[in-house]
Amino acid sequence: MRETAVDPIVGGEDGSLADRVWRNATDDPDAVQFVRPDPDPRSWPVRRSGGGGPLPVTCRQFRDDVLALARGFLAVGIAHGDRVGLLSRTRYEWTLVDYALWSIGAVTVPIYDTSSTDQIRWILGDSGAVGCVAETADHAATVTGLRPDLPELRHTWRIDAGDLIALTAQGRAVDVDEVDRRRTAVTGQDIATIVYTSGTTGAPKGCVLTHLNISTDIGNATAVLPELLHPGASTVLFLPLAHAFARLIQVGMVHSRATMVHSADMSGVLDQLRRFRPTFILTVPRMFEKMYDQARQTAQDGHRGLLFSLAEKAAVWYSRSLDRPGGPGLPLRLIHLVFDLVGYRRLRATLGGRCRMAIVGGAPLGEWLGHFFRGAGITVLEGYGLTETSPALAANLPTAIRIGTVGRPLPGVRVRIADDGEIHVGSEVVFSGYWNNPEATREAMTDDGWLRTGDLGRLDDDGYLSITGRTKEIMVTASGKNIAPAPIEELIRAHPLVSQSMLVGDGRPYVSALVTVDPQAWQRWRETHGHSGASLASLRDDPHLRGEIQHAIDKANRTVSRAEQVKTFRILPRDLTEADGELTPTLKVKREAVESHFATDISALYQRP
Repeated sequence: MRETAVDPIVGGEDGSLADRVWRNATDDPDAVQFVRPDPDPRSWPVRRSGGGGPLPVTCRQFRDDVLALARGFLAVGIAHGDRVGLLSRTRYEWTLVDYALWSIGAVTVPIYDTSSTDQIRWILGDSGAVGCVAETADHAATVTGLRPDLPELRHTWRIDAGDLIALTAQGRAVDVDEVDRRRTAVTGQDIATIVYTSGTTGAPKGCVLTHLNISTDIGNATAVLPELLHPGASTVLFLPLAHAFARLIQVGMVHSRATMVHSADMSGVLDQLRRFRPTFILTVPRMFEKMYDQARQTAQDGHRGLLFSLAEKAAVWYSRSLDRPGGPGLPLRLIHLVFDLVGYRRLRATLGGRCRMAIVGGAPLGEWLGHFFRGAGITVLEGYGLTETSPALAANLPTAIRIGTVGRPLPGVRVRIADDGEIHVGSEVVFSGYWNNPEATREAMTDDGWLRTGDLGRLDDDGYLSITGRTKEIMVTASGKNIAPAPIEELIRAHPLVSQSMLVGDGRPYVSALVTVDPQAWQRWRETHGHSGASLASLRDDPHLRGEIQHAIDKANRTVSRAEQVKTFRILPRDLTEADGELTPTLKVKREAVESHFATDISALYQRP
């Protein structure tokens, strides 16, 4: 059993996470804490002296907004420890509600805006929520329709109908000092939030996180990431705030008085990045995979494919040389400078031109792409964590990076690899348990008090952690061979035509793969090959298309043993989607759902000729 630990740099704060809002308003009241890109006065008041466009929100203004909404919640009887659902996309009002609830000792229960009716019913019912803030008419109608099943739910507020504004009007009858009294009564051990895991299997479980859990995590993360989280830094946050990783960045921006722009429209993310020019971003690896594919395709369309290939190799060579004693030599530095002038700057301009670092999690980026982007001037810091750990556990740092790993444990985190390869964690960031589910809580912990992550991994001699798979995703073929599918799937997915890949083979005689085609790449491919207007379903057995996918699989097969190699594959007629229940909101594949929806395709992989 291998183990490593990093001593904490700071301790968690024994109070409300909202205390930082009041502190910021005192220490630097005019610092810009948020920017509202296109504020809607019907959702929350717009205070400006004139003109339109983006609206900056200072630390003082944010404190005043939080205070006003907190008084409203008190006016309608929200008590210490009461749970309140929050069903919305990423927007200013999401953060405002979160901190207003924290300031009075209430508990936020985030719900993804894409959640199904059954998921919303389960989360509100299991948490015993007494109220729910919903963003849109559809959201509010769904919650209202569930009221007969939710006897404890007393209130529903709709953001885009001005209900939060009306709530603050009710709050004017509440003394300001009452908010201060409630806020200062909150301790670190009080529950801040119950986050229901989106989960790739089973019903969502509510992870109970305290104010101390989250403040410990962000305090130590901020201490080792001063290049990212500091006054003057900025980010455009477009991941759903219902996800614990995005939520931690929100808290980190408030903690460090950096500037955050909320972006709810995923389709307009690149426009927002060019518009607001963040210094760093938080995203999932798929965004960088798509950036790379688009850059390569654009170069090929402009008959610059060879130039891109050379620039790509130069970026990777340059990045790898940074990890060697002495760094890149003069010839490589000169080559890198030339390609920076003709290519890399254009790539960085896609992110606004100022972004030199990104944090990614949820899935592996891949070593080649990690080196490519660092060589092109964008250092991608892969990290690792779980909702149950508040959530950050490990991260690569600008001063301590090993591409291909998820970095070393953060300060205050202990990590060990069990004899069966599972990662165990011990830390103050570990949750106190699953809400209303003591049996699941017991199953999640070892006899000596460590959290079972469910992930497989390894630690190298320098303490860097690599994720090698999931314990529940290990396949055992009919011959008894144990196979971790994630590394092979990652390599297949690296092909520009591939959107998702999923291995099957549990209890089967050999390993096979289900592959989906990227919709944008598909449009280009069919035009190039003379199939304009044809559907993927009608061409998924086309020999040229299969040849492209076979090339990706052959490349992946060369990295594993014969027993682990993919023998055959099936191109699915459509991409996997969150709406169909096949992907989580962070784009992880829900294997059971895919196996159910495409059972006929899986059976075809094992039919004898």
